[in-house]
Amino acid sequence: MNGTITGISGPTVSADLVGVRLYEQVQVGHAGLIGEVVRLEPQRAVIQVYEETRGLAVGEPVTATGEALMVRLGPGLLGGMFDGLQRPLPALVARDGPFLQAGGGLFPLDLTRRWHLTPCLAPGAAVAPGQILGTVAEGPIQHQILAAAAGTIKALDGGDFTVEAPIGRLADGTLLHLWQPWPARRPRPCRRRLPVTAPLITGQRCIDLLFPLVKGGTAIFPGGFGTGKTVLEQAIAKFADVDVVVYVGCGERGNEMADLLDEFMALRDPWRGGALLERTIVIANTSNMPVAAREASIYTAVTLAEYYRDMGLQVLLLADSISRWAEALREISSSLEEMPGEEGYPTYLGSRLAAYFERAGVVETCGGGRGSLSMLLSVSPPGGDLTEPVTQACLRAAGAFFMLDAGLAHRRHFPAINWQQSYSLYAQEAVGFFSDRAADWGGLRQRCRELLRQEEALREIAEIVGPEGLQEPDRLLLASVGRIRDEFLSQNAYSDEAFSPPEATAACLRGILADHDRGVAGLAGEAAGATTGGGP
Repeated sequence: MNGTITGISGPTVSADLVGVRLYEQVQVGHAGLIGEVVRLEPQRAVIQVYEETRGLAVGEPVTATGEALMVRLGPGLLGGMFDGLQRPLPALVARDGPFLQAGGGLFPLDLTRRWHLTPCLAPGAAVAPGQILGTVAEGPIQHQILAAAAGTIKALDGGDFTVEAPIGRLADGTLLHLWQPWPARRPRPCRRRLPVTAPLITGQRCIDLLFPLVKGGTAIFPGGFGTGKTVLEQAIAKFADVDVVVYVGCGERGNEMADLLDEFMALRDPWRGGALLERTIVIANTSNMPVAAREASIYTAVTLAEYYRDMGLQVLLLADSISRWAEALREISSSLEEMPGEEGYPTYLGSRLAAYFERAGVVETCGGGRGSLSMLLSVSPPGGDLTEPVTQACLRAAGAFFMLDAGLAHRRHFPAINWQQSYSLYAQEAVGFFSDRAADWGGLRQRCRELLRQEEALREIAEIVGPEGLQEPDRLLLASVGRIRDEFLSQNAYSDEAFSPPEATAACLRGILADHDRGVAGLAGEAAGATTGGGP
């Protein structure tokens, strides 16, 4: 179906296009800009263009593609860097130079690279969507080629193939390929959802001990400017105990994304060896790219994460930051003249975020495996105000909350997680696993939380009377908690202690608590001696 442009307002375009469906992808103008139908009216379609519309004119053609905004899934994604619409940025730079041109997107997978396929099924076998057809080696993993449709296999060949070459066909004539398309906004299916059990080891002592995460869980960490959100996300991306990391920079500065890529190229995977970038997919929709593409970028990222989850892998999705996505959603809603909600955000902000969080979890895949998708999303509340709508909407859906404290950040305490305001709903599930790595894990966690609680209450008294006015046991408590803050809860993100395995985490805290216990015993002995010496 074809139409013409009848009106343009920034990235919002009106066209006399009939017969299209909501959220159908269209090509706009002579340049073939990528757009999506966001509203349908009699004899008119309203289109959101995900590229720069400068130079677009009324009367230019609009062509419907007949499909939704698609993500191309197949071997060759690991180690890649894409924009929010899954266009390969290195290939675009090679073609257009450092300043990307609107229109003319490239296929995200390398069409010339050959992959060696080892089939898992024989001709005559019945196949269902999501079932494993075969495997190819992709970096540190065995990439499973998953069936996109049901049927009976007529032919399935092994050997070397490019992603666009047929590897076989079904009895109804449907060709099989190494890649498949999937609508970005539709969650990928699974047999059933499973309860979370295994913890997600981040290597951050504060998180692993006090506020543990689980594979398949969700967490947010809001904080104002300069509180270390990006550094914390990058540290977790480097050292998390997962098979695949999908990192989406949504509206972040380009220099931060460049630094991230430089580090990932130089660093080694601490769990499996090899380059860290080999297990990572980067979605870069930086602040100088078209703002409308931010709304699509997180859906592109989560679809890629679900694809690797369906192979039975442990996948971690990090978004920096979800606030920039919400601002893009607000801009789109405003251009469509929708009824605004709190602070101008659309009234469906909470439901959109909740539906997005629901795509995390542990699942039994259609192929019979077990995979997980975990989410860690940073939030950038204006002025550090945690009562603003995006933070509150995330709080209602997330399982863990890490409050980044500006005061701690200004004292160069990293990660600047406020241990009084943060929480995790996964602690009970995680403590049992960690106890297998360190038998006294639960006791250490309980004692650490208790000492931090006592110190919080004692600090108000110390500010009034001064440290000299406190009893010796109280001064010992302040000194011990000071060590916990400086030596245990604080880590240098750019040194060898950036990653702390559970055994080292337990040993570090165990040593501090042992010194504290010796101090308490010494004070008790002195008090007993003084009492004995002063008797009749």
